[in-house]
Amino acid sequence: MSDNPYIPRASEILEIRRETPIDYTYRLAWPAQPAPGQFFEVSVPGLGEAPISVCDFGPGYVEMTIRKVGRVTAGIFVKAPGERLYMRGPYGHGFPLEQFDGRHLVIVAGGTGLAPVKSVISRCVSDSRRLAGLDVLVGFKSPADILFRQELAAWKAQARVQLTVDRGEDGWTGPVGVVTGLIPQLEFPDKSNVVAIVVGPPVMMKYSLAALLAEGLTKEQIFVSYERRMSCGIGKCGHCKINDTYVCLEGPVFNFAKAQELKD
Repeated sequence: MSDNPYIPRASEILEIRRETPIDYTYRLAWPAQPAPGQFFEVSVPGLGEAPISVCDFGPGYVEMTIRKVGRVTAGIFVKAPGERLYMRGPYGHGFPLEQFDGRHLVIVAGGTGLAPVKSVISRCVSDSRRLAGLDVLVGFKSPADILFRQELAAWKAQARVQLTVDRGEDGWTGPVGVVTGLIPQLEFPDKSNVVAIVVGPPVMMKYSLAALLAEGLTKEQIFVSYERRMSCGIGKCGHCKINDTYVCLEGPVFNFAKAQELKD
């Protein structure tokens, strides 16, 4: 493998799972395990590359949930298991799981923002003894947009998981409303022992952060991800730079005490 950071490495597609009509999860061969919250640059020769967050990983593989939104992702969507994508990374700083040990963790995710925290939730659910409590609040635009249905059902059996949609459809019997509306319903025996993660569209993050602060959490207790700002991944292009901060190098995960200075 070349030492040139711009040269990607070939990765075999091991499995493809359909999540929604425009969201598919790709399992890709990869020798090393990233940290939850990190991202890769994924490329298709002749089309370019795109930054994609890791949604899960295990021995010999990483998984990424990819939405068909442009030229590169359209090129990815025509690939089949056994074919190759090209990757470089992983990049950035992930979620500091060691700081969550013994604390009550609240995860608020909107839409595809659930993908970067999927591995965090899975690991916390599989080792519930590491936390004092776990609340997962997830919101989607509609029932058709729901990701990770099987995983959500499994998580609900072992943690407090609440799912809502902005608009219901025929046959939908669950809650309807924005995910921020679920935050005031949370109950914490000790607010000083709570830590929260917020990931999603900018407007959803803005109001979720305001709601958590209104509930008495401090900025130091909240972590966010600015993963949507990624471009080159190595601090060269300047696309992700906010003030003097290169998000790809210092983030994409930030404590909100730092992130509040980064006007997205």
